[in-house]
Amino acid sequence: MKIITSLMMAGFLAVSAFSSANAANRHVDIVNDTGMTMAEFYASATGTDDWEEDILGSDTLANGEVFDVDIDDGSGACKFDFKAVFTDGSSHVRRAVNVCSISTFTYQR
Repeated sequence: MKIITSLMMAGFLAVSAFSSANAANRHVDIVNDTGMTMAEFYASATGTDDWEEDILGSDTLANGEVFDVDIDDGSGACKFDFKAVFTDGSSHVRRAVNVCSISTFTYQR
């Protein structure tokens, strides 16, 4: 009986952990602390081959500004690759950012 109870508890914990990850808050404040203006920002689930659409759209993110992004793409994924493109043409890519465990991500020079 102890083995069955232990197996049931392990299964419950696994389901709870999966549900918690799926229910995680994926809102992240993107902070631009680079000294440059960010012209584009992309977030794509880690492991995908393409960048999704530019989240900033026609907006820009000046140095010192913060932009709140809902990174939830409906897949339940927590790890995303970020790409920031600046007005001088340079870009910074950060891989496997866990958006379920952070609330702020800062781009720094």
